[in-house]
Amino acid sequence: MTRRRFLRAMLGGSAAPALAAAYAFGIEPQWLEFTQMDLPVEGLPPALDGKVLAHLSDFHVGPRVSDRYIVDALVRTARYAPDITVATGDFITYRHYSVEHAKRVYQSFPRGRLATLAVLGNHDYGPAWSHVGIAAEVCGVLRAAGVDVLRNETREVEGLCVAGLDDFWAPNFAPRKVLDAIDRTRPALVLSHNPDTVDLPGWEGIRGWVLSGHTHGGQVKAPFLRAPVVPVRNKRYTAGRFALAAGRSMYISRGIGFLVRVRCLVRPEVAVFRLRRT
Repeated sequence: MTRRRFLRAMLGGSAAPALAAAYAFGIEPQWLEFTQMDLPVEGLPPALDGKVLAHLSDFHVGPRVSDRYIVDALVRTARYAPDITVATGDFITYRHYSVEHAKRVYQSFPRGRLATLAVLGNHDYGPAWSHVGIAAEVCGVLRAAGVDVLRNETREVEGLCVAGLDDFWAPNFAPRKVLDAIDRTRPALVLSHNPDTVDLPGWEGIRGWVLSGHTHGGQVKAPFLRAPVVPVRNKRYTAGRFALAAGRSMYISRGIGFLVRVRCLVRPEVAVFRLRRT
């Protein structure tokens, strides 16, 4: 090897880690992807066939995530003209919560033509996921923005039952209250921030989809491998689509925001679904 080739190889090798770090810390954390796919639902009410459902999650409003970036994500979502908009929690970062700050950001929340629904995440309960007063304030901010927050409740949207579980780690978690209220003869759409809830008892006979967040997809992973760190019991639940029991599936969003500004091969996302009757 000549001296010139040796120096070129050394320079290339030393630059690679710096470029990778610049990408993981500077580019991908705010390189938002709009994932578009069909959401097939057996027995979907005919009025909803072909309608657009936008799924947002894990915003983490606070000093680490740019307000401009989040607002841009909200505005871009609105351009898809969703018929139904759902959000699956972590609207704030618990250590840096400000009501006025959240109000400024979420005044741009994209409303669905038929419904705009949400559930809370663990961060929305403040430190130790236990402050019901903070959760109530977050609900107030969202309701002022036109978002209907489901706290172990159900709603009917053009004949489709949409159920919302309160956060798995929070004091108001009461899954049987809402799961037992779901009509097993019809499909349902269940919003649950933490995907671990699908492994609890009470889901027997429920058909349709569960939409979740919480994991951020792990934020960092190696090519062709699962993310090594995800905050769930069932390490299978990282991001994307999962088949559950007969007649039921789950989609886990990679989320919009982050706690630590780093992502590698796990781009942030907003999922834009086209509901399909099967």
